[in-house]
Amino acid sequence: MTIHRPPTACSWAFTLLRIAIGWHLLYEGIVKLTAKHWTAAGYLADATWLLAGVFRRMAESPAILHAVDLLNMWGLTLIGLALVLGALTRTSAVLGASMLLLYYAANPPFVGLRGVTGEGSYLVVNKNLVEAVALLAIAVMPRAWLYGLDQLARSRKRQGDTVTQPASVSSHVADCQADGPTAQRRQVLRQLVGLPVLGAFFVAARRKRRWDSLEEKFLVEAQADGVSSATLKTLHFSKLKDLKGTMTYGRIGPLKVSRLILGGNLIGGWAHARDLMYVSDLVKAYHDDDRVIATFRLAEKCGVNTFLTNPKLLRIIRKYWKLYDGHIQYIADCTGADLHGMTRLAIDGGAHASYVQGATADKLVQDGKIDEIRWFLDTVRSHGLPAGIGAHRIETVKACIAANVRPDFWVKTLHHHNYRSAVENVQKQDNVLYSIFCPDPAETIEVMKQAPEPWIAFKVLAAGAIKPQDGFTHAFNSGADFICVGMYDFQMVDDVNTATKALAEVAGRPRPWRA
Repeated sequence: MTIHRPPTACSWAFTLLRIAIGWHLLYEGIVKLTAKHWTAAGYLADATWLLAGVFRRMAESPAILHAVDLLNMWGLTLIGLALVLGALTRTSAVLGASMLLLYYAANPPFVGLRGVTGEGSYLVVNKNLVEAVALLAIAVMPRAWLYGLDQLARSRKRQGDTVTQPASVSSHVADCQADGPTAQRRQVLRQLVGLPVLGAFFVAARRKRRWDSLEEKFLVEAQADGVSSATLKTLHFSKLKDLKGTMTYGRIGPLKVSRLILGGNLIGGWAHARDLMYVSDLVKAYHDDDRVIATFRLAEKCGVNTFLTNPKLLRIIRKYWKLYDGHIQYIADCTGADLHGMTRLAIDGGAHASYVQGATADKLVQDGKIDEIRWFLDTVRSHGLPAGIGAHRIETVKACIAANVRPDFWVKTLHHHNYRSAVENVQKQDNVLYSIFCPDPAETIEVMKQAPEPWIAFKVLAAGAIKPQDGFTHAFNSGADFICVGMYDFQMVDDVNTATKALAEVAGRPRPWRA
């Protein structure tokens, strides 16, 4: 059978398709190779479809996980390099398609499956599937249809032996020889198209690396210029160089935790802005991925090493860990009607500790379902993680203690009532004072004084109604071992300075440090 060469435009189109996929895979591999702590553990643990059990067992075995990480990093790099250059095209295309289909099988975009949330919107078909199908098409395509090193090697070999070649290829070589050296040079340049593309790749990768470093300098060191903004008022905020003192740490189980913990409400859009209904949307618009990553970076540089938030924010936390070499620890607050599902999401997502969120624990105690809290503690501990109980109402803490349901740490609200909205809004709604998150601060201090477990105090600023200098000092002097505070990036340095100062001046604590 005679294999005819396609029009030149088709050859270029198929070659560019192969190079584009190779570029993507090559960069994915190099990013993973150059990241200090990249691992496929999170992706494997999130597997939701075919072979989900196998993938999760891979994530749980350090030896297997190490092998899987190496295969991913070097496989993507070498397959991508081969596709760009057109070397061993069929083999690399088949191997590349196989890897992409494994990625697809682990986390397909099917309705009803809760797997890894990637960029973009997909329904059944995602970029992994599209690239896998394209590579399979390239694998079965006649090699004469693609420009690359494979075809160059074949042409060189056939120049001395045109008798055994297929008619179409023999005639093509003969045509090139008949046209003279110029046609031969053009043919060779076509087959070497991957080399200048590879050069462009490394130039672009170097520029990307430099841009990331420059972006980090401006974002992390807070080099924004408030004076030239569109607002009439100037925002003055401290920069990293203005950091004073050193953050101190305590322990929750095996975890070394900063006394000041970054809260996730502002990043997640739970602003608690009372009557200002637009604020939650405003803070969500402010906190795009780049802003959140910059906030995490700045927190770590300031000594804040722990982030507390809902497992729904796992996507951005994993992105920070995997792509930006982040190390911030994550404490998950499990909430809602599906406590079991939320618990599994937190554990599989890589949480360093987890607790029953305050409003959820309050409701379970009120409904007589304290065994649900007991189940949660047992489940989290069975995975080697510290397990906690949250509460807004001190009655929740007392009920758990009375039932001998003891956590590894408490997460309890604490703030005084000396702020304007607490005085003006004294009516009760659902047995909780409106705009008051700790209804009984004196009783909270008295009960927690007897608790031997570490205590993370939250809502210490009453959702922005109390100044940090006042709220931080009150919390630490009242017995809290840690405070969890939602912070914008431009507040970070000032809040860390305020916390370190409050810690250095602690006096009259009613309980010893429990962490």
